[in-house]
Amino acid sequence: MDFTQPKFLSLSLSHRHKKARELLKALFYGETEKLNCYRNFELWLDLPPLDLQNTEEVSARFHLHAEKANISLQEHSLLHIRHEDRVSEVPFLNIQIFLYSLRSAFNVGSILRTIEAFRLGTLNCSPNTPTPDHPKVQKTSMGTHLHVPYHANVDLSTLPRPWIALETASPSTSLYSFTFPPTFTLILGNEEFGIPESILKQCDYIVEIPLVGGKNSLNVAAAFAIVASHIRANIR
Repeated sequence: MDFTQPKFLSLSLSHRHKKARELLKALFYGETEKLNCYRNFELWLDLPPLDLQNTEEVSARFHLHAEKANISLQEHSLLHIRHEDRVSEVPFLNIQIFLYSLRSAFNVGSILRTIEAFRLGTLNCSPNTPTPDHPKVQKTSMGTHLHVPYHANVDLSTLPRPWIALETASPSTSLYSFTFPPTFTLILGNEEFGIPESILKQCDYIVEIPLVGGKNSLNVAAAFAIVASHIRANIR
C-alpha cells in the first residue's frame, strides 16, 4: 500500500479511514513492514501515535477507523485479540443436525461455530440451505467450517431416528425436562416459517425452549446455542 501524502489526502475522509483500518489490521496480524506507512496515515489523519502493544488501544483505533469509514460492525471482521483457540481432542458426539431450508448464510455460520464449540456432531444441509462452502458461511463460522463434518443436499429421510424438532409448536416438551438419547437427529427450521407441519408430523419429539417474554421465538442460531449447551451438559 504505497501512498504519498497528496494521494492520501485526495481520498474522501471515509476512504482514508478505510485504508488506515486495512493497514492496521495487517499490522496486527504481523505484517510489520507496513508500520511506517501506518505511521504516515496517523500523521495525515491527525491521530496520536498508537501503542501497538496495547490491545485495548489497537481495538479502539480499529473501531474508530471503522466508524469514520462507515463500516458496519460484524463479528467476523473484528480483530481476534483473544488468542484462546486451541486444538480440541474432544470427539464430536454421534448427533446429526439437520438444517431445513435456512436462508441466512450468517445463521448457518453461527450454527457451525456452535457445533464446533460443543463438539456436537455432523451438520446436514437441505438442498436450498447455504453450506460451509459458501464464503459468508465461512466468515461467520470463524474458521470452524474446517473442523465440523457436514453433508450438503441431504434428504431428511436418510438421517437416523429419533427425529427431534426444535420448534414452538403444540404439543411440545420443555427443553429442560427432555432427556436426549445418545444418538438422534435434531431438526432446525426456516427463519420465517420454521419447520413445516408435514415434517413435524413425522418427528418423534418436539422440543421447545420455554420463553417468558412477549416475543414467542428466538433467532434460530441463538436458539440452537441454548439447546447445544444443554445437550453437551447432559450427554457424555
